[in-house]
Amino acid sequence: MPAQDPAPSHSTPDQGADRPRVAIVTGGSRGIGRETVGRLAADGFAVVVGYAGNRDHAEAAVKDVTAAGGRAIAVQADVAEEEQVAALFDAAENEFGGVDVVAHAAGRMHLAPVAELDLAELDKMHRTNIRGSFVVAQQAARRIRPGGAFVMFSTSVVGLAFPGYGAYTASKGAVEALTLILARELRGRDVTVNAVAPGPTATALFLEGKDEETIAHLAAQPPLERLGTPADIAAVVAFLASPAGHWVNGQVVRANGGII
Repeated sequence: MPAQDPAPSHSTPDQGADRPRVAIVTGGSRGIGRETVGRLAADGFAVVVGYAGNRDHAEAAVKDVTAAGGRAIAVQADVAEEEQVAALFDAAENEFGGVDVVAHAAGRMHLAPVAELDLAELDKMHRTNIRGSFVVAQQAARRIRPGGAFVMFSTSVVGLAFPGYGAYTASKGAVEALTLILARELRGRDVTVNAVAPGPTATALFLEGKDEETIAHLAAQPPLERLGTPADIAAVVAFLASPAGHWVNGQVVRANGGII
C-alpha cells in the first residue's frame, strides 16, 4: 500500500525556529506596556516598542531589552492614524521579518461623573481607545502570522461599574465586543484574539491623583488584598502569546486578583 502523505497540521507559535518570534507592543514606553515589552523580550521575542510621544521612555525600554541581550526597536505611531500604524507594522516586518504577536496596550483614561464629563475628553478617549483599537486590529488581522496572537486591553471596571469611570468603561466595552468578533472573523487563520482586563494596578497612571486612603481601599478589595502590578498583567499577556496559551481564544481575561 503506498505511503500516505502526513495529515496537514495547523501552525503553532514555535514553528519556524530559525527565525525570531516578533511582537509589537503599543503603549510600550510606560506602565503595563513597558512591563510587557520586557517580559516578551525575556521570553525570546524581538520587540517593536510602539509609542505615542515620549521617545526617551521608549528608547529606555529598548535599552533595557538590548542590555539583557534581546532585540528591540522603538517606533512612534499614533494608534488612531491608519498610515502610522501601517508604518509600525512595516517596521516590524522590515527589521525582524514579520509579526507574530501584537499586544495593544495604548490607551487613554479620563475620569469624571457622566453628568460632569467634558465631551472633548470623551472624544479623545473614543479616538484612542475605540478608533485606535480598531486601526490596530485591522493591521493585526491582516499581518499576524499563523500561530500568532493579538491581545487587547479592557478593564475589570466593565464589570465592577465604579462611579466616575462611565466614559472610559464605555470605550473599553467596545474593545471587548471587538475582541469577541475578531476572534471569530479570523477562523482558519490559526491566530488567537483575546483581551486582558486588569483590575486596580499600581501604575503611575492609576496612582496619579489618588490619596493613600483611596489606594488602601482599592488594594483591600481583591481576596489577595493588594493592588496588581504591571508584572502580574504582563505575565497574563505572555501566557496568551505563548504556545501554552494558544487554546485560549475569543476571551476576556479578568486579571484582578479575584474582585467580583
